[in-house]
Amino acid sequence: MAEKKLRVELLSMTPNALELLYAAFRQCYHAGFVADMWPRLLNGEIPPEKQAGLVSRVLESGHDSPVEHVSFSFAVEGISRACSHQLVRHRLASYSQQSQRYVTESDMEYILPPAIARIPEARERFEAFMQEVGSAYADLRDILVAHGRASKANEDARFVLPQAAETKIVLTMNCRALRHFFHLRCCARAQWEIRALADAMLVICREKLPAIFATAGARCVELGYCPESERFTCGKYPLRKDMA
Repeated sequence: MAEKKLRVELLSMTPNALELLYAAFRQCYHAGFVADMWPRLLNGEIPPEKQAGLVSRVLESGHDSPVEHVSFSFAVEGISRACSHQLVRHRLASYSQQSQRYVTESDMEYILPPAIARIPEARERFEAFMQEVGSAYADLRDILVAHGRASKANEDARFVLPQAAETKIVLTMNCRALRHFFHLRCCARAQWEIRALADAMLVICREKLPAIFATAGARCVELGYCPESERFTCGKYPLRKDMA
């Protein structure tokens, strides 16, 4: 039983992402067939800077459906089941999550909330309970195995596992879904754990495809004002009603 830290790795992204986005945007406004310009895009005849410039300008106009042609796949570990339940609310994505039915949790790792970690007596009680959970899980699993539930012991013993239990997941989102994800989950109002996940993913996306993600993040970053109500704003940006 041990605390687990967040780790996010990019597994894959659509090849020739910038060229594909440029072609998709151009096709919307181009009388010809973009397949004819595709070889020129790949061999650099149309400079990447020009491609990125067009993509960024059109995206800023609000025309964002073409960015759905490019997707990113991430491997994530060190998030809690509580966090993964929030993550899968983003439905325009694909998920493959570690199963508690097939993976034994006898040595369950867990996520420790920072607010609890900062208070010694809270941390002590939390970690003691994690040990209790681990012991209960192991005992129940052994009892179930002894009573003939060997192949099903995990799926029944897992009912004692907490939301703090660490999980691993592979997720794929297209760029439009990612930008929406960042709008919501990079916001100061987002829960701390999924905000940390979103921030880590955004760092990778900005590095790999700045034409799409250089200005991505919480909605206020793009809007220049806070879209929340006065009750919920963090105060970093002015409210819309206060804009001149």
